[in-house]
Amino acid sequence: MWEEGDFVSKGTLIILSLMSMGSWYILITKLIDQAKIMKQSKETQAKFWKASSIAAGSAQLKEGSPFRFIAETGTKATAHHDGALLEQIDLSTWVTMSIQRAVEKVQSRLQDGLSFLATVGSTAPFIGLFGTVWGIYNALTAIGMSGNASIDKVAGPVGEALIMTAFGLFVAVPAVLGYNWLVRRNKSAMEDVRSFSADVHSVLISGAMSTSEAGRAAGAKKIG
Repeated sequence: MWEEGDFVSKGTLIILSLMSMGSWYILITKLIDQAKIMKQSKETQAKFWKASSIAAGSAQLKEGSPFRFIAETGTKATAHHDGALLEQIDLSTWVTMSIQRAVEKVQSRLQDGLSFLATVGSTAPFIGLFGTVWGIYNALTAIGMSGNASIDKVAGPVGEALIMTAFGLFVAVPAVLGYNWLVRRNKSAMEDVRSFSADVHSVLISGAMSTSEAGRAAGAKKIG
């Protein structure tokens, strides 16, 4: 098939092969990333909330952990709520916005590559069908030029052309199944991330308010 095909058939086959390899690469790497996040979620529950503070809990988490990233983002937002413009936003809103941006970055990283799987799943069958149509056209043209239209002369080239459609489906089906599977696993992972971010937000706000109230009380005593 490769030796007898023209540049269009070979190009179609190469495109489908690249799409298949890309799909499997993304599927495997995203599964590894999701497994890491789920493992880090369990470690966070076991270590983070036993620490004396958010900063101490963050230090116990691994570098690159999305949970550490969210905790550090919230801590920085609480500590750097200053400046003429930022002071116009109340602390709770500022911390909420900062943590929400961190969560969105984690979600964006989890979703990297999923659009490629969706594209492969939706286009690979049509690319394979194009290869089949082109192959049948060339086969019928060659048969017409030879003047021999017997069934054995037609069946061989047409059968080879149909392989392209089968190959397109072979590429598309794993991509679609992998996409749906990864989306479901992403939802599960993001539930843990959002739950953690909400808890961190509550702890940071309650701690900041307690510190602020203590400062005002100390100031009132000095004045008195």
